[in-house]
Amino acid sequence: MTRHFMTIEQQSPSDLDAIYEMATSPFDDETLKGQGVALLFERPSLRTRASSSSAVHELGGYATFFSDDEIGLDSRECAEDVGRTLAEMYAIAGLRVRNHAIFERMRAATNDRMSLINLLSGVAHPTQAVADVLTIADQFAKGDVHALAGLEVAYVGDATNVARSLAVALLRLGVNVTVAAPLNYQLVAGGPEDPAHVKGPGTLRLTTSPNDAITTADVVYTDAWVSMGMESETDRRRRDLAAFRVDENLLKLAKKRTVLMHCLPAHRGDEITNAVLDSAQSLVWRQVFHRRSAMIGVLRWIKEESS
Repeated sequence: MTRHFMTIEQQSPSDLDAIYEMATSPFDDETLKGQGVALLFERPSLRTRASSSSAVHELGGYATFFSDDEIGLDSRECAEDVGRTLAEMYAIAGLRVRNHAIFERMRAATNDRMSLINLLSGVAHPTQAVADVLTIADQFAKGDVHALAGLEVAYVGDATNVARSLAVALLRLGVNVTVAAPLNYQLVAGGPEDPAHVKGPGTLRLTTSPNDAITTADVVYTDAWVSMGMESETDRRRRDLAAFRVDENLLKLAKKRTVLMHCLPAHRGDEITNAVLDSAQSLVWRQVFHRRSAMIGVLRWIKEESS
């Protein structure tokens, strides 16, 4: 059976365990020998493209990059035909897309001939979540993701796709997650990556107070206020989210051991200040390191069953 990695929610506990383990354990550099992985990016990204291509290379394969200018998903050519074309030449495709429904459309159109990896969609960012779990485990549990239960993580700002995948992953490990956001930017139940659907062992709490969220937090996480495609909303978002900036004054309310995470790119001065992002408390570059680890884990997990 072809394996896909489209959301954290869709993965079984055993599959996630395997991905976490294979992300950091010794690997065979011929796992993808002679095989190509298609990387289709409807949205640009430095870290996602770098981590994906380097992971494929380290496993012995080669990556082919396709930009939206070349493909034109659902404009130049429908997503189904793009999928059918790629499936004739590749066994694995990583996609960074706006519309999450494209994954199911491609899966159905190709009759599951090609494994699909979600490198970001409008509702989920599962490879980032895997990298973040690995980063938190490094910091608090000597790399053991199953020793994180009881930890407190506060997500502050716009509850994006990153917040959704991260919350699902952490809640399933017994981590307590608090999301602090204005009402119009808060998590809404439903969809394919839904933290409200997770039945413990961690607890999910929603609040409109960033101060309340971080007083007990071991980890404070934030993301950009203005994502790609939202540039016309910049002024309004800056006004609405100004009280949710992660700065030195906010972090004074947290515990001394509290660390800071951000998936990048950071809009310095908006959602986070230079002093916080560049501080000794910041784990952002370890997160970047583990983006590659996460891709290695996902690719090894996909190949384990199909080899």
